Amino acid sequence: MSKTLASFPLKFRWQLIVIGISLLAIGLSIIFRITSISSPTIPLLIAIIIGGIPSILQILLKLIKGDLGADSLAAIALITAFILNQYLAAVIIILMISSGQALEAYAMRKASSALLALAERMPTIAHRKISGGIEDILLTNILIGDSIIIYPHETCPVDGIVTEGHGSMDESYLTGEPYQISKVPGTAVLSGAINGETALTIQAQKVPSESRYASIVTVLQEAEQKRPTLRRLGDQIGAVFAPIALILAFVTWYITGDAIRFLAVLVIATPCPLLIAIPITVISAISMAARRAIIIKDPTVLERLPTCRTAIFDKTGTLTYGKPILTEILTKEGLDSNFILQNTASLERYSKHPLASAILQAATKNNLSLLDATSVTEPPGKGLSGIIGQNKIVVTHRKKILEEFPQMTNQLPPTSTGLECIIMINDQYAATVRFRDVPRKETKSFISHLKPFHQFKKIMLVSGDRESEVKYLGTLLNLSEIHASQTPQQKLEIVRSEMKKDPTLFMGDGINDAPALTAATVGIAFGQFSNVTAEAAGAVIMENSLNRVDELIHLSLSTRKIALESAIGGMALSVIGMGFAAAGFLTPVAGAIIQEIIDIIAIMNALRLIWGKHIEIDIFKK
Repeated sequence: MSKTLASFPLKFRWQLIVIGISLLAIGLSIIFRITSISSPTIPLLIAIIIGGIPSILQILLKLIKGDLGADSLAAIALITAFILNQYLAAVIIILMISSGQALEAYAMRKASSALLALAERMPTIAHRKISGGIEDILLTNILIGDSIIIYPHETCPVDGIVTEGHGSMDESYLTGEPYQISKVPGTAVLSGAINGETALTIQAQKVPSESRYASIVTVLQEAEQKRPTLRRLGDQIGAVFAPIALILAFVTWYITGDAIRFLAVLVIATPCPLLIAIPITVISAISMAARRAIIIKDPTVLERLPTCRTAIFDKTGTLTYGKPILTEILTKEGLDSNFILQNTASLERYSKHPLASAILQAATKNNLSLLDATSVTEPPGKGLSGIIGQNKIVVTHRKKILEEFPQMTNQLPPTSTGLECIIMINDQYAATVRFRDVPRKETKSFISHLKPFHQFKKIMLVSGDRESEVKYLGTLLNLSEIHASQTPQQKLEIVRSEMKKDPTLFMGDGINDAPALTAATVGIAFGQFSNVTAEAAGAVIMENSLNRVDELIHLSLSTRKIALESAIGGMALSVIGMGFAAAGFLTPVAGAIIQEIIDIIAIMNALRLIWGKHIEIDIFKK
């Protein structure tokens, strides 16, 4: 067996075997009947034993559980065909059942487990500092108080405190904060954060099993265990259709006394438009989504998304770009903003501060050349300072200024949402530089159209970011229900609470969003940066644009519509055929052939999504 086939679920591989055996059995039966080499029933009986017994066991289990779905009716027809010695009809039924289950198993295939992705992201060894140098130890051997060295670009293995080194770490996977966080001796680090360009030495404050990253794994495990299960669309329709078909078949048998007619009604009633057309519709949608940089990992997203009435969004990297941008320079009277920006950028190019890149980008955008700086220093917690020309430039924060120069209280502008730097020139206040993680250009249009165009009743903003930033974005988007500074556990509880009221969509992009993504009715992730988030979500938007999310919503609506058309249309044709079978105009084999024709019609309709060239969206409608 090839590696490609071996990577598929066992159920899928088994159904392929059953399909092959069924086709071979039908072919051999025809050959044996024509040539009289052997009994034509022998290959059919072998196929029934190999492929039919599992189906019979399935129907018995479903009957015990009180579940009479779409495939249950097919299994009843199979049992009846065997009892009445209608072996060819029985094998054709097995072929229909196996084809539908194989297609569905293929559609439901998952790339990998979210928990496996989490485990793979963490290092297996750590670098412990000892008296004679450095030793590599297993992650599980880290003890509280150990000095652990984290090399550039490595993942931090444990929660701790920096003891040596100056650098920065990307904690956005864990905290929801959009920026690289500066790390100097005395600052805390979180397990799972990715180190920047310089090596850091930390003192372990917790063992790995009790650190922040491990707690997220635990929450995700719990979320997966409690994830709600929705019945398939086919089963929902089949639960209504199957009893009606059974009643009609029994009534026919009772009135005519002909068991063959009973079987013929069941065979043509076998709901293959449900078993085959719906999975093909789903596969078509998955294929079309993939061409639009949308990866649908859980096909039930296509059924569930149109039912969602509450939408919950993370902020950083989801509704915003996740990168700080310089938005405003407030200068002291008489100073030019370009003068301030040029001098600040000239100094910031020597800094690893998370806002330095935003200042340098703004200077480049304004075509400002950088000046030479001398005596550049950046003491921990005291800001950045240096000499440019004849001026001493200091870039620091409001708290530090007010501690050293309390008389400047009236000179500083009022505080506002977002981040800021205070610029001092020759120990005199010069300017305030403000930054913000700005919304995506399509965010406001996208959020504002969800209620009028997609029947969402509630839209919430839930973020691990600071309250001032979240409130600012909430005000900008006219959202009244916002939750800031939320931990992964709190996000999970909010999702669970909302799901008790209505089906809920959650969208995020960091590891801190993974538990909520897993627990929601539908979880959508921006998957460009985090494997873990991608694995936890039902759908992943690889091209970070809310336009793609709107396309997914429309695709799910089209998928549900076409699936219903195929299913209900197929059921209607089956009902007509059942009438002819009840009147004695169709044998079981003829009924099976007609049912295959109905299948082809339903499948052709299901393939409409593949034939489509694009997805209509209404994100910019007002």
